[in-house]
Amino acid sequence: MPAKSRFTRLDAFTKTVDEARVRTTSGGVVTIASLLIVLWLAWGEWAEYRRIVVHPELIVDKGRSEKMEIHLNITFPKIPCELLTLDVMDVSGEQQTGVMHGVNKVRLSPQEEGGTVIDVRSLDLHSASDEATHLDPDYCGGCYGANPPPNAQKAGCCNTCDEVREAYASVSWAFGRGEGVEQCEREHYGERLDSQRKEGCRIEGGLRVNKVVGNFHIAPGRSFSNGNMHVHDLNNYFDTPVPGGHVFTHEIHSLRFGPQLPDDVVKKLGSKQLPWTNHHINPLDNTEQITADPAYNFMYFVKVVSTSYLPLGWEKNAYGTNSGPEVGIGSYGHQDDGSVETHQYSVTSHRRSLSGGDDAAEGHKEKLHARGGIPGVFFSYDISPMKVINREERSKSFTGFLTGLCAIIGGTLTVAAALDRGLYEGTTRLKKLQSKNM
Repeated sequence: MPAKSRFTRLDAFTKTVDEARVRTTSGGVVTIASLLIVLWLAWGEWAEYRRIVVHPELIVDKGRSEKMEIHLNITFPKIPCELLTLDVMDVSGEQQTGVMHGVNKVRLSPQEEGGTVIDVRSLDLHSASDEATHLDPDYCGGCYGANPPPNAQKAGCCNTCDEVREAYASVSWAFGRGEGVEQCEREHYGERLDSQRKEGCRIEGGLRVNKVVGNFHIAPGRSFSNGNMHVHDLNNYFDTPVPGGHVFTHEIHSLRFGPQLPDDVVKKLGSKQLPWTNHHINPLDNTEQITADPAYNFMYFVKVVSTSYLPLGWEKNAYGTNSGPEVGIGSYGHQDDGSVETHQYSVTSHRRSLSGGDDAAEGHKEKLHARGGIPGVFFSYDISPMKVINREERSKSFTGFLTGLCAIIGGTLTVAAALDRGLYEGTTRLKKLQSKNM
């Protein structure tokens, strides 16, 4: 026999000789069953360890001097693109009147003709189609007493109809159809407007705004400031040969604040397509509003909540921001470390006729509506001081996985041993009872 070690007395796992062991058929069955159960539970534990979950956190938003992108796709089936203007303004005093970049106007055929796409035009003051290449190089069109626009093709001149319209807006003058304006008569602005009267329009693209309280709206006519008031030139909107006039019936195909999360991220946030499990759902998507009144106003009050998505292992990557002014619209918010800075929002809506009145027809004569205003679709957004962080994490750590694996093996074998012991004892007693009865 080998010499005993000093650790022998510490052995908690005493052994028995093979001659003292009894092997049974039931024990073999229990052993095979317990082995299969251990493998099955171990696989489930491994799958649980590999599973990635998203843990939401709520913190105070401490961002400063940040921008925010608004992506929209809205169809107006009963207003031509020539009449629509997109404006943005916020409480900081910054205004973007007649947005000229990042947004496209898509001309649509009349609804009775299918509403198909006729033409796509970027909102650019100087598109190629507007260049008067046939004019004398020394030509300098007048601005009819208004100030020439700073972004004119030729400094100090108004060589196109759009430049005259821009000049009129800068001094808060109504423009109308451009009667008596040489540039507009040369470009047949009035005839072009009349030819598009029955068309529709889809506005799609993105805006970059300050991350402060503000609003953007789509209204008819060129916009300008008159004192402290923001007004629109509504002459061409109301003075129309179309029966029933133009109306602001619209469909919001999509409206989101910030970049869209990838599909694989959406699946991790929640398998059920429910607003409370999947924050990427935008509540205004596929919203349709219908009216037959030209003097009608639609208002959406949006509460925006900053939201970060941090993928697994994002902190190990080289951190870098992707939010400078040089970043193109659509890429803003996608960080170099794989994280995404976006926004979710809630919304309430209100609609009213600009002629005022009450809701007596609906049984609420005490409810009065204000009179006056600008027809159009208005979005007022407010910024929440809180921020949601969706952080990817493993459901358990590696040590937790090992602990669970040991618990599976130990627990299964213990239960199997107890079951085998019970079967053995029961079989033995039955045999003894049968031998006594014989």
